[in-house]
Amino acid sequence: MKKIMLVFGTRPEAIKMCPLVLELRNRSEFNTIVCVTGQHRQMLDQVLDVFNIVPDYDLNIMKEQQDLFDISINVLKGIRPVLEKEKPDVVLVHGDTSTSFSVALASFYLQIPIGHVEAGLRTNNIYSPYPEEFNRQGIGIISRYNFAPTSEAASNLINEGKKADNVYVTGNTVIDAMRYTVCDDYEHPELKWVGKEKLIFITAHRRENLGTPMEQMFRAIKRVLEEHEDCKAIYPIHMNPIIRKTAEKIFFDCDNIHIVEPMDVVDCHNFESRSYLCLTDSGGIQEECPNYGVPVLVMRDTTERIEGVKAGAVKLVGTNEENIYNCFKQLLEDKTEYERMSNAINPYGDGNACRRIVDILEGKEYVPWDCLY
Repeated sequence: MKKIMLVFGTRPEAIKMCPLVLELRNRSEFNTIVCVTGQHRQMLDQVLDVFNIVPDYDLNIMKEQQDLFDISINVLKGIRPVLEKEKPDVVLVHGDTSTSFSVALASFYLQIPIGHVEAGLRTNNIYSPYPEEFNRQGIGIISRYNFAPTSEAASNLINEGKKADNVYVTGNTVIDAMRYTVCDDYEHPELKWVGKEKLIFITAHRRENLGTPMEQMFRAIKRVLEEHEDCKAIYPIHMNPIIRKTAEKIFFDCDNIHIVEPMDVVDCHNFESRSYLCLTDSGGIQEECPNYGVPVLVMRDTTERIEGVKAGAVKLVGTNEENIYNCFKQLLEDKTEYERMSNAINPYGDGNACRRIVDILEGKEYVPWDCLY
Protein backbone atom coordinates (compact mmCIF):
# COMPACT_ATOMS: atom_id res chain seq x y z
CA MET A 1 0.00 0.00 0.00
CA LYS A 2 1.39 3.38 -1.03
CA LYS A 3 1.42 6.09 1.64
CA ILE A 4 0.53 9.55 0.35
CA MET A 5 0.81 12.63 2.54
CA LEU A 6 -0.96 15.85 1.56
CA VAL A 7 0.22 19.03 3.26
CA PHE A 8 -1.50 22.41 2.97
CA GLY A 9 -2.05 25.44 5.15
CA THR A 10 -4.12 28.15 3.47
CA ARG A 11 -7.73 28.48 2.40
CA PRO A 12 -7.00 28.42 -1.38
CA GLU A 13 -4.84 25.31 -0.99
CA ALA A 14 -7.50 23.57 1.06
CA ILE A 15 -10.22 24.26 -1.51
CA LYS A 16 -8.13 22.60 -4.21
CA MET A 17 -6.64 19.78 -2.10
CA CYS A 18 -9.69 18.59 -0.16
CA PRO A 19 -11.38 16.95 -3.16
CA LEU A 20 -8.07 15.19 -3.82
CA VAL A 21 -8.05 13.91 -0.23
CA LEU A 22 -11.54 12.50 -0.77
CA GLU A 23 -10.53 10.81 -4.02
CA LEU A 24 -7.46 9.22 -2.41
CA ARG A 25 -9.48 7.99 0.54
CA ASN A 26 -11.89 6.30 -1.84
CA ARG A 27 -9.05 4.12 -3.18
CA SER A 28 -8.04 1.11 -1.10
CA GLU A 29 -4.56 1.18 -2.69
CA PHE A 30 -3.55 4.22 -0.63
CA ASN A 31 -2.87 5.10 2.96
CA THR A 32 -3.74 8.81 2.97
CA ILE A 33 -2.26 11.15 5.59
CA VAL A 34 -3.37 14.78 5.87
CA CYS A 35 -1.21 17.43 7.55
CA VAL A 36 -2.17 21.10 7.78
CA THR A 37 0.19 23.85 8.81
CA GLY A 38 -2.41 26.43 9.82
CA GLN A 39 -0.74 29.21 7.81
CA HIS A 40 -4.32 30.47 7.67
CA ARG A 41 -6.36 29.35 10.67
CA GLN A 42 -10.03 30.26 10.68
CA MET A 43 -10.35 30.29 6.88
CA LEU A 44 -8.56 26.95 6.61
CA ASP A 45 -10.79 25.35 9.23
CA GLN A 46 -13.92 26.51 7.40
CA VAL A 47 -12.88 24.60 4.28
CA LEU A 48 -11.98 21.47 6.24
CA ASP A 49 -15.44 21.55 7.81
CA VAL A 50 -17.15 21.87 4.43
CA PHE A 51 -15.39 18.76 3.12
CA ASN A 52 -15.64 16.95 6.49
CA ILE A 53 -11.88 16.36 6.68
CA VAL A 54 -10.09 15.99 10.02
CA PRO A 55 -6.30 16.32 9.62
CA ASP A 56 -4.00 13.67 11.02
CA TYR A 57 -1.51 16.41 11.93
CA ASP A 58 -1.95 20.12 12.58
CA LEU A 59 1.23 22.21 12.96
CA ASN A 60 -0.85 25.25 14.00
CA ILE A 61 1.86 27.75 13.08
CA MET A 62 -0.29 30.85 12.67
CA LYS A 63 0.42 33.81 14.91
CA GLU A 64 -0.44 37.50 14.79
CA GLN A 65 1.57 39.62 12.35
CA GLN A 66 3.48 36.62 11.04
CA ASP A 67 5.76 37.27 8.10
CA LEU A 68 7.41 35.09 5.49
CA PHE A 69 10.33 34.33 7.81
CA ASP A 70 7.97 33.11 10.55
CA ILE A 71 5.98 30.91 8.18
CA SER A 72 9.00 29.35 6.49
CA ILE A 73 10.93 28.64 9.69
CA ASN A 74 7.95 27.27 11.60
CA VAL A 75 6.78 25.03 8.75
CA LEU A 76 10.27 23.59 8.29
CA LYS A 77 10.66 22.91 12.01
CA GLY A 78 7.14 21.52 12.35
CA ILE A 79 7.03 19.26 9.31
CA ARG A 80 10.37 17.53 9.86
CA PRO A 81 9.28 15.18 12.71
CA VAL A 82 6.03 14.39 10.88
CA LEU A 83 7.88 13.36 7.72
CA GLU A 84 10.45 11.37 9.70
CA LYS A 85 7.72 9.52 11.58
CA GLU A 86 5.37 8.77 8.66
CA LYS A 87 7.98 8.19 5.93
CA PRO A 88 5.48 8.78 3.08
CA ASP A 89 6.12 7.45 -0.40
CA VAL A 90 5.02 10.78 -1.90
CA VAL A 91 4.28 14.21 -0.42
CA LEU A 92 1.70 16.27 -2.29
CA VAL A 93 1.80 20.07 -2.07
CA HIS A 94 -0.24 22.63 -3.91
CA GLY A 95 0.51 25.69 -5.97
CA ASP A 96 2.57 28.56 -4.69
CA THR A 97 2.23 29.22 -0.96
CA SER A 98 5.03 29.50 1.56
CA THR A 99 3.62 26.36 3.20
CA SER A 100 4.01 24.44 -0.07
CA PHE A 101 7.53 25.68 -0.74
CA SER A 102 8.72 24.97 2.81
CA VAL A 103 7.19 21.48 2.85
CA ALA A 104 8.68 20.69 -0.56
CA LEU A 105 12.07 21.84 0.68
CA ALA A 106 11.81 19.69 3.81
CA SER A 107 10.75 16.68 1.72
CA PHE A 108 13.72 17.27 -0.59
CA TYR A 109 16.09 17.35 2.38
CA LEU A 110 14.71 13.95 3.43
CA GLN A 111 14.74 12.66 -0.16
CA ILE A 112 11.00 12.06 -0.27
CA PRO A 113 9.41 12.40 -3.75
CA ILE A 114 7.25 15.49 -4.17
CA GLY A 115 4.06 15.77 -6.18
CA HIS A 116 3.19 19.32 -7.19
CA VAL A 117 -0.53 19.91 -7.74
CA GLU A 118 -1.23 22.92 -10.00
CA ALA A 119 2.32 22.92 -11.34
CA GLY A 120 3.69 25.06 -14.13
CA LEU A 121 1.92 28.39 -13.66
CA ARG A 122 4.31 31.22 -14.51
CA THR A 123 4.59 34.98 -14.83
CA ASN A 124 8.41 34.72 -15.02
CA ASN A 125 8.72 37.71 -12.70
CA ILE A 126 9.67 36.44 -9.25
CA TYR A 127 8.26 39.59 -7.63
CA SER A 128 4.84 39.36 -9.29
CA PRO A 129 2.97 37.85 -7.60
CA TYR A 130 5.19 37.98 -4.53
CA PRO A 131 6.28 35.59 -3.07
CA GLU A 132 4.13 33.12 -5.01
CA GLU A 133 6.03 33.15 -8.30
CA PHE A 134 9.30 32.25 -6.60
CA ASN A 135 7.59 29.59 -4.49
CA ARG A 136 6.12 27.72 -7.43
CA GLN A 137 9.30 27.93 -9.48
CA GLY A 138 11.26 26.59 -6.50
CA ILE A 139 8.87 23.68 -6.01
CA GLY A 140 9.08 22.91 -9.71
CA ILE A 141 12.84 22.42 -9.53
CA ILE A 142 12.58 19.56 -7.03
CA SER A 143 9.21 17.91 -7.73
CA ARG A 144 8.96 14.37 -9.09
CA TYR A 145 5.31 14.50 -10.17
CA ASN A 146 4.19 17.69 -11.90
CA PHE A 147 0.39 17.84 -12.14
CA ALA A 148 -0.14 20.70 -14.58
CA PRO A 149 -3.71 22.01 -14.80
CA THR A 150 -3.44 22.88 -18.51
CA SER A 151 -1.28 22.17 -21.53
CA GLU A 152 0.01 25.75 -21.28
CA ALA A 153 1.32 25.07 -17.78
CA ALA A 154 2.82 21.77 -18.95
CA SER A 155 4.65 23.58 -21.76
CA ASN A 156 6.14 26.00 -19.24
CA LEU A 157 7.61 23.09 -17.28
CA ILE A 158 8.99 21.29 -20.32
CA ASN A 159 10.52 24.55 -21.61
CA GLU A 160 12.29 24.85 -18.25
CA GLY A 161 13.85 21.42 -18.71
CA LYS A 162 11.39 19.12 -16.97
CA LYS A 163 11.22 15.64 -18.46
CA ALA A 164 7.96 15.19 -20.35
CA ASP A 165 7.47 11.84 -18.57
CA ASN A 166 7.21 13.70 -15.25
CA VAL A 167 4.61 16.23 -16.44
CA TYR A 168 0.91 15.35 -16.47
CA VAL A 169 -1.97 17.52 -17.71
CA THR A 170 -4.86 16.92 -15.30
CA GLY A 171 -7.16 19.95 -15.29
CA ASN A 172 -7.55 22.07 -12.17
CA THR A 173 -8.88 20.49 -8.99
CA VAL A 174 -10.87 23.65 -8.17
CA ILE A 175 -13.42 22.60 -10.79
CA ASP A 176 -13.75 19.31 -8.90
CA ALA A 177 -14.25 21.27 -5.67
CA MET A 178 -17.16 23.27 -7.08
CA ARG A 179 -19.10 20.05 -7.55
CA TYR A 180 -19.24 19.85 -3.76
CA THR A 181 -20.02 23.49 -3.04
CA VAL A 182 -22.39 25.03 -5.62
CA CYS A 183 -26.09 24.21 -5.25
CA ASP A 184 -29.28 25.39 -6.93
CA ASP A 185 -31.21 26.06 -3.73
CA TYR A 186 -28.51 28.21 -2.08
CA GLU A 187 -29.78 31.26 -0.16
CA HIS A 188 -28.04 34.16 1.57
CA PRO A 189 -29.25 37.49 3.06
CA GLU A 190 -26.88 39.46 0.83
CA LEU A 191 -28.38 37.84 -2.26
CA LYS A 192 -31.79 39.07 -1.09
CA TRP A 193 -30.30 42.58 -0.85
CA VAL A 194 -29.04 42.29 -4.42
CA GLY A 195 -32.44 41.08 -5.59
CA LYS A 196 -32.86 41.29 -9.36
CA GLU A 197 -30.00 43.74 -9.84
CA LYS A 198 -26.70 42.73 -11.41
CA LEU A 199 -24.42 41.17 -8.82
CA ILE A 200 -20.81 42.38 -9.02
CA PHE A 201 -18.46 40.20 -7.00
CA ILE A 202 -15.21 41.78 -5.82
CA THR A 203 -12.10 40.39 -4.16
CA ALA A 204 -8.84 42.27 -3.52
CA HIS A 205 -6.01 41.26 -1.25
CA ARG A 206 -2.75 40.94 -3.20
CA ARG A 207 0.38 42.17 -1.37
CA GLU A 208 1.75 44.03 -4.37
CA ASN A 209 -1.53 45.97 -4.68
CA LEU A 210 -1.47 47.44 -1.19
CA GLY A 211 -1.37 51.23 -1.03
CA THR A 212 -1.80 53.36 -4.16
CA PRO A 213 -2.71 50.52 -6.55
CA MET A 214 -5.56 49.39 -4.32
CA GLU A 215 -6.82 52.94 -3.87
CA GLN A 216 -6.97 53.28 -7.66
CA MET A 217 -8.79 49.96 -7.97
CA PHE A 218 -11.40 50.96 -5.42
CA ARG A 219 -11.91 54.45 -6.85
CA ALA A 220 -12.55 53.01 -10.31
CA ILE A 221 -15.07 50.51 -8.95
CA LYS A 222 -16.85 53.18 -6.95
CA ARG A 223 -17.19 55.48 -9.96
CA VAL A 224 -18.77 52.76 -12.09
CA LEU A 225 -21.14 51.64 -9.34
CA GLU A 226 -22.32 55.20 -8.78
CA GLU A 227 -23.10 55.50 -12.50
CA HIS A 228 -25.01 52.20 -12.71
CA GLU A 229 -27.89 51.92 -10.26
CA ASP A 230 -28.83 48.48 -11.63
CA CYS A 231 -25.66 46.98 -10.07
CA LYS A 232 -25.01 45.93 -6.51
CA ALA A 233 -21.57 44.80 -5.40
CA ILE A 234 -20.50 42.37 -2.70
CA TYR A 235 -16.95 42.60 -1.41
CA PRO A 236 -15.85 39.94 1.11
CA ILE A 237 -12.97 41.87 2.59
CA HIS A 238 -9.63 40.40 3.60
CA MET A 239 -8.56 40.40 7.25
CA ASN A 240 -5.54 42.62 6.49
CA PRO A 241 -6.10 45.91 8.40
CA ILE A 242 -4.41 47.92 5.63
CA ILE A 243 -6.98 46.67 3.11
CA ARG A 244 -9.85 47.38 5.50
CA LYS A 245 -8.66 50.92 6.10
CA THR A 246 -8.35 51.57 2.35
CA ALA A 247 -11.82 50.16 1.64
CA GLU A 248 -13.40 52.27 4.38
CA LYS A 249 -11.66 55.36 3.04
CA ILE A 250 -12.93 54.89 -0.52
CA PHE A 251 -16.31 53.17 -0.13
CA PHE A 252 -17.66 54.81 3.06
CA ASP A 253 -20.41 56.71 1.19
CA CYS A 254 -21.13 54.22 -1.60
CA ASP A 255 -24.63 52.79 -1.10
CA ASN A 256 -24.58 50.00 -3.68
CA ILE A 257 -21.65 48.04 -2.30
CA HIS A 258 -21.78 45.85 0.77
CA ILE A 259 -18.45 45.07 2.41
CA VAL A 260 -18.83 41.79 4.28
CA GLU A 261 -16.60 39.56 6.34
CA PRO A 262 -14.58 36.83 4.55
CA MET A 263 -16.83 34.13 3.11
CA ASP A 264 -16.40 30.42 3.47
CA VAL A 265 -15.90 28.39 0.32
CA VAL A 266 -19.58 27.48 -0.06
CA ASP A 267 -20.68 31.12 0.10
CA CYS A 268 -17.87 32.28 -2.16
CA HIS A 269 -18.51 29.71 -4.90
CA ASN A 270 -22.26 30.25 -4.85
CA PHE A 271 -21.88 34.02 -5.07
CA GLU A 272 -19.45 33.62 -7.96
CA SER A 273 -21.84 31.34 -9.84
CA ARG A 274 -24.65 33.90 -9.49
CA SER A 275 -22.59 36.97 -10.40
CA TYR A 276 -22.92 39.13 -13.49
CA LEU A 277 -19.18 39.74 -13.47
CA CYS A 278 -16.23 39.64 -11.10
CA LEU A 279 -13.38 42.04 -10.38
CA THR A 280 -10.47 40.44 -8.57
CA ASP A 281 -6.74 40.30 -7.99
CA SER A 282 -7.07 36.69 -6.83
CA GLY A 283 -5.77 33.65 -8.65
CA GLY A 284 -8.40 31.00 -8.01
CA ILE A 285 -11.34 33.16 -9.03
CA GLN A 286 -9.83 33.46 -12.50
CA GLU A 287 -10.37 29.70 -12.78
CA GLU A 288 -13.68 29.41 -10.96
CA CYS A 289 -15.85 32.08 -12.58
CA PRO A 290 -15.37 30.94 -16.22
CA ASN A 291 -16.91 27.62 -15.18
CA TYR A 292 -20.19 29.52 -14.81
CA GLY A 293 -19.85 31.94 -17.71
CA VAL A 294 -19.00 34.88 -15.43
CA PRO A 295 -16.55 37.36 -17.02
CA VAL A 296 -13.54 38.26 -14.88
CA LEU A 297 -11.57 41.52 -14.82
CA VAL A 298 -8.20 40.87 -13.19
CA MET A 299 -6.81 43.89 -11.38
CA ARG A 300 -3.16 42.95 -11.75
CA ASP A 301 -0.38 43.73 -14.20
CA THR A 302 0.48 40.06 -14.72
CA THR A 303 -1.30 36.74 -14.49
CA GLU A 304 0.05 33.23 -14.30
CA ARG A 305 -3.33 31.97 -15.53
CA ILE A 306 -2.98 33.12 -19.12
CA GLU A 307 -5.35 30.43 -20.44
CA GLY A 308 -8.41 32.40 -19.32
CA VAL A 309 -7.13 35.48 -21.11
CA LYS A 310 -6.48 33.54 -24.31
CA ALA A 311 -9.89 31.90 -24.12
CA GLY A 312 -11.54 35.31 -23.75
CA ALA A 313 -13.14 34.63 -20.38
CA VAL A 314 -10.71 36.85 -18.46
CA LYS A 315 -9.32 40.30 -19.14
CA LEU A 316 -6.16 41.65 -17.52
CA VAL A 317 -6.87 45.30 -16.63
CA GLY A 318 -3.98 46.27 -14.32
CA THR A 319 -4.38 48.66 -11.41
CA ASN A 320 -4.68 51.96 -13.27
CA GLU A 321 -7.90 53.71 -12.26
CA GLU A 322 -8.94 54.82 -15.74
CA ASN A 323 -8.30 51.44 -17.32
CA ILE A 324 -10.31 49.57 -14.69
CA TYR A 325 -13.09 52.15 -14.96
CA ASN A 326 -13.29 51.87 -18.76
CA CYS A 327 -13.18 48.06 -18.86
CA PHE A 328 -15.72 47.67 -16.05
CA LYS A 329 -18.05 50.20 -17.65
CA GLN A 330 -17.72 48.55 -21.07
CA LEU A 331 -18.86 45.17 -19.76
CA LEU A 332 -21.96 46.78 -18.27
CA GLU A 333 -22.84 48.80 -21.36
CA ASP A 334 -21.57 46.76 -24.32
CA LYS A 335 -23.77 43.67 -24.63
CA THR A 336 -21.68 42.18 -27.45
CA GLU A 337 -18.45 42.36 -25.42
CA TYR A 338 -20.18 40.91 -22.37
CA GLU A 339 -21.61 37.98 -24.31
CA ARG A 340 -18.23 37.33 -25.93
CA MET A 341 -16.61 36.92 -22.52
CA SER A 342 -19.47 35.08 -20.84
CA ASN A 343 -19.72 32.53 -23.66
CA ALA A 344 -15.98 31.78 -23.75
CA ILE A 345 -14.83 28.21 -23.23
CA ASN A 346 -13.68 27.34 -19.70
CA PRO A 347 -10.06 26.21 -20.17
CA TYR A 348 -9.46 24.93 -16.64
CA GLY A 349 -11.00 21.50 -16.40
CA ASP A 350 -13.93 19.12 -16.53
CA GLY A 351 -14.21 18.17 -12.86
CA ASN A 352 -12.08 15.02 -13.14
CA ALA A 353 -8.65 16.37 -12.20
CA CYS A 354 -8.49 14.49 -8.89
CA ARG A 355 -9.32 11.19 -10.56
CA ARG A 356 -6.54 11.74 -13.09
CA ILE A 357 -3.99 12.60 -10.38
CA VAL A 358 -4.83 9.54 -8.31
CA ASP A 359 -4.75 7.30 -11.39
CA ILE A 360 -1.23 8.56 -12.10
CA LEU A 361 -0.11 7.90 -8.51
CA GLU A 362 -1.61 4.42 -8.80
CA GLY A 363 0.37 3.78 -11.98
CA LYS A 364 -2.62 3.69 -14.31
CA GLU A 365 -2.75 5.23 -17.74
CA TYR A 366 -4.65 8.49 -17.88
CA VAL A 367 -6.18 10.63 -20.60
CA PRO A 368 -4.77 14.18 -20.35
CA TRP A 369 -7.17 17.08 -19.91
CA ASP A 370 -6.94 19.54 -22.75
CA CYS A 371 -9.05 22.39 -23.98
CA LEU A 372 -8.52 24.11 -27.29
CA TYR A 373 -9.49 27.76 -27.21
